Amino acid sequence: MRLNYPTDIRIVRVPCTGKVDLLHLLRAFEKGADGVYVVGCMEGDCHFNSGNLRARKRVEQAQAILDTIGIGSQRVQMYNLSSGEGPLFAQYATEMHTRILELGPNPIRAGRREAA
Repeated sequence: MRLNYPTDIRIVRVPCTGKVDLLHLLRAFEKGADGVYVVGCMEGDCHFNSGNLRARKRVEQAQAILDTIGIGSQRVQMYNLSSGEGPLFAQYATEMHTRILELGPNPIRAGRREAA
């Protein structure tokens, strides 16, 4: 099955979403990402016990920080899917892409362009 989702999306694979640190999320924005979304296994169904719960907490922390600094919490999101839900992954990718297009470019990246 071939899934269609926006080509602007960069997939970074990790063994478990529990390995995604708050710094990884924030550094993505520092490097110019317009949005980040984390896709983990279903809650309560994590092979590493509570990795997806740790990831959700880190995404919530990133949302709070992004709101505080004026970038906006809508730019980072967490989704839970099972491995057999490929079409839903593509749907979430499209939804996130549409949301980011509506929000516009990352203000940090835009600020760098103005400074240069």
